[in-house]
Amino acid sequence: MISIRPIAPHEWAQYRDLRLQALQDAPYAFGSTWEAEARKTDESWRAQITSAASGDMEQALFALNKTQACGLVWCKLSATEPGVAHIYQMWVHPAARGLGAGNALLTQALAWARSHGARCVRLGVTHADSPAMRLYRAHGFRPVGDMEPLREGSELMAQAMELVWGEPVAV
Repeated sequence: MISIRPIAPHEWAQYRDLRLQALQDAPYAFGSTWEAEARKTDESWRAQITSAASGDMEQALFALNKTQACGLVWCKLSATEPGVAHIYQMWVHPAARGLGAGNALLTQALAWARSHGARCVRLGVTHADSPAMRLYRAHGFRPVGDMEPLREGSELMAQAMELVWGEPVAV
């Protein structure tokens, strides 16, 4: 049974471990790299989770399979564009794929964004016919803009996608 809940400040090490595992499992899916994130200090990881847990501008979520964290997502309101939120770090452990964790994480992140005044949610996804791309389309995200390299020096291309509430869903 998959459940979703916010990441508590005391769980910073569990978040760090899951985030680094995600970067190792799917380096093609993230703008950051394992090497860059692994250099962060414990204090940096702790501060990142504490910030998300203590404010109204962002929400970090764990997916749990029973009691074991098996996925994560980060949703953050834009500081410069009122009504806009961004989704980051979406990942589900390979052993939990197919159990609905991705759908549950995205559903909860979108609900949080909407409840905090977002009218538009943006994300980036590696351009491919992938489960991630299909999940985002099923939730109403549409490609926007031109594809860009996933990160500097990468041959992989990322597609920006956007969900605007009130627009019809075209899957």
